Amino acid sequence: MTLFRMAALAALVFTTSAGAADMAFFVKNLRKEAVAVELFSHDRETVWPGNDQVFLIDPGSQKSVPLSCNQGEHICYGAWVNGDDSISAGVGPDNDQPCDTCCFICVEHTTETIDLVE
Repeated sequence: MTLFRMAALAALVFTTSAGAADMAFFVKNLRKEAVAVELFSHDRETVWPGNDQVFLIDPGSQKSVPLSCNQGEHICYGAWVNGDDSISAGVGPDNDQPCDTCCFICVEHTTETIDLVE
């Protein structure tokens, strides 16, 4: 195999593994209050939904949140009671709280479930 072919093959593998992926988060609000949710990339400075917006989920409701991310990217959720960000879950409203169970890896055509409980 020529050096050019090896370089081309390596470039193809690299761009395929780091390509964009479409996945979804299924967020269930099991609380008695409405919650605000944001999703944060821990690999780049990206927030969903972005533009100072949040996903607002009413009490007892659920929402499917589709997003496009980079394959293998780490995505963490931050959630808080709407109007009172001192009551929070995940990495919190400012993406600055420690959390071992609130991050997921971006994988094409997958759905992750987030249960927000009392």
